[in-house]
Amino acid sequence: MPTARDTQRQVRATAYRQAGYITARQALELGLTYQAQKYHADHGNWVRVARGIYRLRDWPSTVEDAYVLWSLWSGGRGVLSHATALAVHDLGVLDPGHVHLTVPPGFRAQHPVVVTTAAVLPATDVEQREAYRVTTPLRTLLDVAAAADTTQEAVTDVVADALDRGVVTAGRLRRRIDEAGERAALRVERALGAVAR
Repeated sequence: MPTARDTQRQVRATAYRQAGYITARQALELGLTYQAQKYHADHGNWVRVARGIYRLRDWPSTVEDAYVLWSLWSGGRGVLSHATALAVHDLGVLDPGHVHLTVPPGFRAQHPVVVTTAAVLPATDVEQREAYRVTTPLRTLLDVAAAADTTQEAVTDVVADALDRGVVTAGRLRRRIDEAGERAALRVERALGAVAR
């Protein structure tokens, strides 16, 4: 039977893998009752950052904190996508404004900071990072090109950046643009034409 010290060690190990975050559900599965979790929050060992999500006190902040937080908020079901994925991949200059997650159909949670898109993503379109998942650069370009609120100029900028950095090729983009819809196909073709000049 695990001791309290073993449980604490497991909780800390989980939090370390998740940028200092731990969910109430994870803590419960590791053997910490809700009462024990409340104790840690009340005594400042943990900081409550969202409903059912805590962070170890004094954990250093990083750029990726928000990505981990919103992945945990989605129960690990959300994949960072669209402009948020562009930021993860450091492509273009689009300001995400919100956190964009692609979630499975039937996902119902909502938050004012999060924009969700329901879709089933093939495994080949998803990259696993240490504590969150993100769409691949190719899938991200297709999603951004298909989005109604993205301008042609932004699509051209992102495509040019991705080609310059070698994270996608024009051939791979052309092979996949039809699956993203007419708007995306037209925008990507225009972007490729502008970049080729």
